[in-house]
Parts: sequence; C-alpha cells; structure tokens
Amino acid sequence: MERKAVSSSNIRSIGYDSDSSVLEIEFNDGSLYQYSNVPQSEYDGIMGATSHGTYFNAHIKRVYPFAKV
Repeated sequence: MERKAVSSSNIRSIGYDSDSSVLEIEFNDGSLYQYSNVPQSEYDGIMGATSHGTYFNAHIKRVYPFAKV
C-alpha cells in the first residue's frame, strides 16, 4: 500500500486501500499499524485535518480493529 507523508508530531505517513477499507498509519517511531473496516470518509477526514494526530485519536484509535504490521 502506498502511503503519503504527512506533517505531524506523531504520524509519519498515512495510506488507504479503498478495496479492502484498510487504513495504514506509520508512526514517527517506525511502528506500522493497519486499521480495518475504515470508511473512505475517515481517510479523507484524517488527510484533510489540521492535526492528523488529533483526528486519529478522536476518530480512529480505539474505534476500528487494528493490527501491528
């Protein structure tokens, strides 16, 4: 999955696969997580947010199932 670099104190890059509804987030510490069943609107939301980390904490973290890759 291709990820796009973002400017964030916690997140390095974000990717999304619309076919599988998987959101992939790479954190600045190098860890990589995939979140399942994430709608396109959430990807659009995090990419358009003024703070990617704040959006992630409010709308994705602890909302969608995830796996460390």
